[in-house]
Amino acid sequence: MDRRVFIKDLGKLGVAMVVVSACGTDRIGSSASTVAATTGSSVTGGPSSSAAPTTLPATTIGAPPTGLTTWERVRLGSVSAYVLARGGEATIVDTGVSGSAPAIGDSLGQIGLGWADVSHVVATHLHPDHIGSWADVMVAASGAAGYAGHADLPAISSPRPLSGLGDGDMVFELRVIATPGHTPGHISLLDESAGILVAGDSLNGTDGTGLTGANPQYTPDMATANESIAKMAGFDYSVVLVGHGDPVVENGSSLVGALVTG
Repeated sequence: MDRRVFIKDLGKLGVAMVVVSACGTDRIGSSASTVAATTGSSVTGGPSSSAAPTTLPATTIGAPPTGLTTWERVRLGSVSAYVLARGGEATIVDTGVSGSAPAIGDSLGQIGLGWADVSHVVATHLHPDHIGSWADVMVAASGAAGYAGHADLPAISSPRPLSGLGDGDMVFELRVIATPGHTPGHISLLDESAGILVAGDSLNGTDGTGLTGANPQYTPDMATANESIAKMAGFDYSVVLVGHGDPVVENGSSLVGALVTG
């Protein structure tokens, strides 16, 4: 599968982003880590959220900076974690499957940051392919506060207490959007100034140009999940970062809106 590589000057931030492609001559670099990644067959709603583990190389896919926020995609087999950075500080969204912490650390290094620069770690939801490395990441990012949606919080084991998040809360200047359906406490995060939506598994990516809704095979309440899509369509953003499949980097809110009207 061809993948696009984006490199853009960060201007006053003075940080050069190293962009790593997943195949072919576009590859500039990759992490040396491997993780046990979840795989599975796709269904109408998008890639699977859980299946038998296999070992795949973890690569970091860089992104063009948007506004004052930059983001890094950490590819962990069939699931992705994300690093959002601004002003020398980072937030990690989701931690992937077990064994993913080294790859996330590599992604921090790609943008000149380390574990000491991580101020927040946020789980979009409780599924093990998204919180499988939660404890390891929280130990490595010893100064970071941890968060999850209120309804999912009790299911997450953490080495230190976590804070529950609800609709309209703010973390790292990211607006919390309650997007239940895939799980009762699923949340998405919106950087309104930069136009970036981190959607977790409330949306799935296709080839980098399209989106689908939550995967019905792993979503117990599709009616509520579809209501969450309509809710996300009411905001303005260009970039959509998803847990499964490729993120989109333009026309994000229009693509989400099309899922509602289509």
